[in-house]
Amino acid sequence: MNTLILNCGSSSIKYQFLNIEKGQDQLLAKGQVDRIGNEGSNIEQKVKGKEPIEIVTEIQDHVQGINLILELLLDPRHQVISSLNEIDAVGHRLVHGGETFSGSVIITEEVKAKIKELFDLAPLHNPSNLQGIDAMEKLLPGKIQVGVFDTAFHQTMPEKAYLYGIPYKFYKKYHIRRYGFHGTSHKYVSEKACELLGWDISTKKIISCHLGNGASLTAIDGGKSVETSMGFTPNYGLMMGTRSGVIDPGIIELLVQKENLPLKDVVKMLNKKSGMLGLSDGFSSDMRDLAEAMLDGNKDAERALNAYAHRVKHYIGAYVAQLNGVDLVIMTGGIGENNWLVRQLCLSNLDFLGIDFDIEKNKGLRGADTFISTPDSKVKVMIIQTNEELVIARETVRLVDEMQK
Repeated sequence: MNTLILNCGSSSIKYQFLNIEKGQDQLLAKGQVDRIGNEGSNIEQKVKGKEPIEIVTEIQDHVQGINLILELLLDPRHQVISSLNEIDAVGHRLVHGGETFSGSVIITEEVKAKIKELFDLAPLHNPSNLQGIDAMEKLLPGKIQVGVFDTAFHQTMPEKAYLYGIPYKFYKKYHIRRYGFHGTSHKYVSEKACELLGWDISTKKIISCHLGNGASLTAIDGGKSVETSMGFTPNYGLMMGTRSGVIDPGIIELLVQKENLPLKDVVKMLNKKSGMLGLSDGFSSDMRDLAEAMLDGNKDAERALNAYAHRVKHYIGAYVAQLNGVDLVIMTGGIGENNWLVRQLCLSNLDFLGIDFDIEKNKGLRGADTFISTPDSKVKVMIIQTNEELVIARETVRLVDEMQK
């Protein structure tokens, strides 16, 4: 089944076109639309064995952006498909499903209405996700669309894990609780690792570290999420590229008063100008830049990276306690898969947990499904390359098959 997978952001669309068959999943094309509604907007598509196609043009909205995606799939330079009828279904990455969606769903008018009701929980993401759905309805009317939610995997968290220490009436009234994100990635890498190890995931305790510009850790017990670091919004938990992560709420009040800043500006700062960018005193939010600078002796980069690793270790230790042990720690995401120095800082000196980290093997490793613990390590440590689009494609095919039976 040919599936088009869309990940619609506020000003971008990432996409993959895959053929999903039992035992053989094939990536046919991938690409990205950037700077929608802004100057310098463009689209780039890559197909294995062929030169990338890049078009710089004015892209006013998501409808126009998705129309360009369809045109590139038909473009004779790549010839991915010869007709739009060859697209069997469309799968969407949807960020926030609240408590409404605990699994993937076929998109209907009722589902769209529910997604709209959740705008307050994800104002930067859900509106863009819905724009992508609406655009596909206009461009490919009648095609089955499926929504796969980042939050769904974490709906197995127990109440004691997801409630905040605020008056319970606000949970009942506004559904203020921890939801967690990156669920599609955590689910994929934990299942992939167990498949490679020949393990039954239902018997294993796993800590998955999705480290990218956005980052989260998840404790997985028997294949189910029981604790995760992100919360009501993606800014909770770990310090990230530009996000502060967990801070004392008193800091917000102080900055509003002392700096005479509107609350919205403080919130924007915590999301856009904090984290690694803020702690490195504006040097960079990119872990590649920071790692290289730290190795060259840059103290701003060293300060930020050490603080980052400290927090990752904090969550690993906490999750071992919550799980009452751990069998496997996974590193994934753009940083977890590719940045050996960050992995070393986060995973060294954890021998008391039974982790014997192989420092020499770890150096230089990029983009490989492999061990970075020694053969004798009680707790296994692996790099697993995440593939959220593949999960979305498989879920799309599963639901379409079920609907057509």
